[in-house]
Amino acid sequence: MKIIIAGAGEVGFHLAKLLSYESQNITLIDPVKENLHYADTHLDIRALRGDATSIKILQEANIHDADLVISVTSSETTNITVCVLAKQLGAKRTIARITNTEFLDFQDEIGFQQFGIDELISPESLASKEIELLLNQSAFNDSYEFENGALTMVGVSLQRTAQFVGKTVQEAGEIFPEVHFMPIAIQRFGTQYTLIPRGDTQFKEGDQVYFITTTDGVAELYKLTGKTKHVMKNVMILGGSNIGRQTAKHLSNNGVNVKLIEQNAEKAFDLADELSETLVINGDGRNVELLQEESIHEMDAFIAVTGNSETNILSCLMARSKSVNKTISLVENMDYFQLSHSIGIDTLINKKLLAANNIFRFIRKGDVVAMTKLNNMNAELLEFIVKAGSPMCDKFIKDVNIPRSAIIGGVIRDGIGNIVLGSFKVREGDRVVVCSLPRSISKVEKLFL
Repeated sequence: MKIIIAGAGEVGFHLAKLLSYESQNITLIDPVKENLHYADTHLDIRALRGDATSIKILQEANIHDADLVISVTSSETTNITVCVLAKQLGAKRTIARITNTEFLDFQDEIGFQQFGIDELISPESLASKEIELLLNQSAFNDSYEFENGALTMVGVSLQRTAQFVGKTVQEAGEIFPEVHFMPIAIQRFGTQYTLIPRGDTQFKEGDQVYFITTTDGVAELYKLTGKTKHVMKNVMILGGSNIGRQTAKHLSNNGVNVKLIEQNAEKAFDLADELSETLVINGDGRNVELLQEESIHEMDAFIAVTGNSETNILSCLMARSKSVNKTISLVENMDYFQLSHSIGIDTLINKKLLAANNIFRFIRKGDVVAMTKLNNMNAELLEFIVKAGSPMCDKFIKDVNIPRSAIIGGVIRDGIGNIVLGSFKVREGDRVVVCSLPRSISKVEKLFL
């Protein structure tokens, strides 16, 4: 695909990096020379210096040939303008990054597509939703929903007390004969190796395991993993960023007692006016005495979303030392993901990774409606819609040539999630969730074309 990315900031550079690894034809546009230098010298892409709202610059980037234009600059106005111009100049599809979440709330009424904007993404909104989902599935360290929870992906680190440690996948399945969950990926403790499990794959202590489960299967997974679901009644948020504000607002509206700590006095007063159901505290969240005064030991969860990754990590470690059950930290450095579980933080979230996952489904072939990369693992989780005439349609799963480094996690039919085995027959219109290692993605895509 020919892809143009406007904005070489954190999100734009990360996208260009991921897409260049897949041999996509990438042009990265930014007016700042320093922003482009590293990308130009380290990635196999074309770096173009200039203003992406300039028609001449867009024409120089061969906009008329572009399959996809992604505008992810820090300016919402610029991103909208770039997408409108790009569509008028011949780009096939456009995606704009926005910060005003009202655009997402009213996109059906406004009809952004008629202006030339096919998709809107808000990394901050995606991060806020991720946090809420993680709090809802409190014992798990990663989570992702398909079709409003018809199927859910959950990640968990296996402790010695888990019922199926030492058992194979087949033996673990026999504990609960009714199939409500499916293991889709495993990372062995202390390694970076991602394994797609088969029936004879053995679960080991310390494994990071990802499951696809139905609503009924969540309770079973809690039992099998020896985890306990904590009801989130009291939550403390550090940082009054857009993510902190949105998270506090949604949690408070759902009856959760929320304390939000913001260091900037003016910002704290503005947040207090806006968030009437949230207790907003003006102070430094790194101050241990302040956290103790605000009863951090009584919190069910601590969420750190300041603009500083190190502050977020250290404050989460402090919260953990005060026996807070769930800690979530926003980080910008992807390398920190490898450290999260070893240093004692439940979950790290990254805005650019969430944005990239949201955008990546437009790169994949076949009718992909959802996609996510598993945190710190070399695997992708994709949701395909089955088309009539595709190799997958009207076939039993056991009769389909699925690569060994891929696995079908479940099928959503008529809005209902199903964990399926080889005897399940796939129909037109089914939504099939597949986990695959990168080397097999092209083969998986062909099954749905």
